[in-house]
Amino acid sequence: MKQYKASTIVHKIAVGTIFFYDKQESSVKCKKIEDTEAEIMRFERAKEKAKSQLGTLYEKAKREVGETQAEIFAVHQIMLDDMDYCDAIYEIIRANKRNAEYAVAVTGDNFSKIFAEMEDEYLKARAIDVKDISERVIRILLGEANDQVELSEPVILLANELTPSETIQMDHSSLLGFVTRVGSSNSHTAILARSMNVPALFGLDIEREWDGKKAIINGYEGTLTIDPDEKTLLQAQKMLETEQKREQLLETLKGKKTETKTGKRINLYANIGKVSDTGSALINDAEGIGLFRSEFLYLGTDSFPTENDQFLSYKEVAETMGGKKVIIRTLDIGADKKVDYFHLDQEENPALGYRAIRICLEQKEIFKTQIRAILRASAYGNISIMFPMIISVQEVREAKAIVQECKEELREQGIEYKEIEVGIMIETPAAVMISDELAKECDFFSIGTNDLTQYTLAIDRQNPRLESIYDAHHPAIIRMIQMTIENGHKGGAWVGICGELGADLSLIKTFIEMGLDELSVSPSAILPIREIIRMLDE
Repeated sequence: MKQYKASTIVHKIAVGTIFFYDKQESSVKCKKIEDTEAEIMRFERAKEKAKSQLGTLYEKAKREVGETQAEIFAVHQIMLDDMDYCDAIYEIIRANKRNAEYAVAVTGDNFSKIFAEMEDEYLKARAIDVKDISERVIRILLGEANDQVELSEPVILLANELTPSETIQMDHSSLLGFVTRVGSSNSHTAILARSMNVPALFGLDIEREWDGKKAIINGYEGTLTIDPDEKTLLQAQKMLETEQKREQLLETLKGKKTETKTGKRINLYANIGKVSDTGSALINDAEGIGLFRSEFLYLGTDSFPTENDQFLSYKEVAETMGGKKVIIRTLDIGADKKVDYFHLDQEENPALGYRAIRICLEQKEIFKTQIRAILRASAYGNISIMFPMIISVQEVREAKAIVQECKEELREQGIEYKEIEVGIMIETPAAVMISDELAKECDFFSIGTNDLTQYTLAIDRQNPRLESIYDAHHPAIIRMIQMTIENGHKGGAWVGICGELGADLSLIKTFIEMGLDELSVSPSAILPIREIIRMLDE
């Protein structure tokens, strides 16, 4: 028996036989061509066929894992039309007079390498997407069928890497789990694994001779066990049985109220980071959106999003949620979220620097653009607004004055909006200590436990060296949460938690006893939390 450690993304167990998937890459030859425009037309036809195939995959993914995850293949279609990508291919064909498949292969390798060498983990994970779309076009040009993993029986699949296309085309009923040498939790393959609810490990040096051997994936501990002994196998099978029973139970909770046995009602909402996450929130039966991180509109672009761009995104989420509450957190740029076109100065300690509401109150036109978009979208659903990184009553009053100014502008222009709730993030010790005063200015508080813990303990939560003393259960944090709830209620504000601590199952009972009104967590955590709350006697 041998055990190996790797990165994990789905907390589940898989027990089965290993199938080693040895992907055969297309053999591309470099050829000299004379009619470059005809070759470019070959590429264009292949590209259009690839987009058509991706459309088919989109529909398949939509049926099997939901519209949110199906967006991966819509993104792939967009990537095929990327001007930089296409121009690089045209250049090789025209300037070097090379065949289309060679041009696509070289461009795909170059772009994939560029992404792989980026520091940003999200962008780094896009390397495999570029390889996926390029390989698809190459196979079309060569007249070859696109790779499809054939699974004849339930197996644990091992591969050097898996593309999103290969992952979605597998027979999910025969895929117990998978392990790859290349990949990360930010990859689209990882996103699909979460949606398919199969355990997956990444970054493991797999070996071909494991093919056919018995194995266990432990997604809780991030381990792969090869040739497990009888005791280890028995433990894994018991865990698997417990898992299956739990999943059956959780399915029965969909549509049920989130309330204790005594009728204490808790609003159980979802945190989302982009419009496409709304589908996952609905699939997991979220009662609303407790944190919509609006900065996704600013990240990954080279210019400020327009008022209309923002309005359309907020409107789509509001309409998709069908009248359920959607709390939009205003721009939270700075610290670990950098945007080049903001031209922010380099700071010694960005976590304590120029960020979030501090930027918005100073650069009011940027802030007003967002507020106007939110107010316009409020006419199409049940939207609330939330300001991050608040440390004073004055900041709240200034932010509210800008909201009022935007309302007056919209009224004068005859643009419809609704009166909306206004809340703040409680994520600094300063906000906790004056929460009695802040409550008089707000309709609600949402406690951001990640930053609150960081600032209270004076520990950078992104510093791995300090991980052993970073304690989200520290008594100071628990007391601050209690104080915030009490002061919020005294001032007439309801209080929720939207940080990671909100999904800590060991603290749910404590939070309910404190009088918490709302929890906003990742979509996958909703049903397990509902189960616990419905069992409480509080």
